[in-house]
Amino acid sequence: MRRRDFITRSFALGGAALVGAGALGAQQAVQGDTTASQSTSNLFDMNQGAARTVTRPPKPGARPSMNADARDGLEHQIRCQCGCTLDVYTCRTTDFACQVSPAMHRDVMALVEGGYSAQEILDAFVGTYGERALMAPKKEGFNWAGYLVPFGALAAGAAAVLVVLRGMQRGSARAEVPVDGVVVPPLGTADEMAKLNDAIRNDD
Repeated sequence: MRRRDFITRSFALGGAALVGAGALGAQQAVQGDTTASQSTSNLFDMNQGAARTVTRPPKPGARPSMNADARDGLEHQIRCQCGCTLDVYTCRTTDFACQVSPAMHRDVMALVEGGYSAQEILDAFVGTYGERALMAPKKEGFNWAGYLVPFGALAAGAAAVLVVLRGMQRGSARAEVPVDGVVVPPLGTADEMAKLNDAIRNDD
């Protein structure tokens, strides 16, 4: 093979390798962008398409129904729907990869500007997302069980502990009965120990 042909073929192979590497890099970049749109958090998979529009027409002569602090407090009661367990305010201020909580925040702001009260805004989100939109279920119907069962379990546990403690106090309250001048630790009630003492004396 002549030197000119060798150089020509070398350049051709090198150019093909560069083109292939560029195509592979572009493909990986596209795959990376797709993966990022599906899961953009290191803690959990996020559903970036979970946001639904929560809108209501502004009330006649509407004025903002609350200030920024009250609005932020309201957002603590609304669960972000991206798949995390955080409220809207916490998610949008701590996980900047989430696209759902900012969208829900915009809906809250629009409803506040539209003159809607906190309860009306919560009801609007429940109407769109269902009960899962709330950080805590409403205190009505079967939802009361979620509030009452833990307290009932605590009360039952406290009662059981009290019974055990009283039993231990009764056991420790048994008087020590002297048997022939020797103090014997209580092995039974005072009456039982007295009978035992009499039986020992009768045997003598």
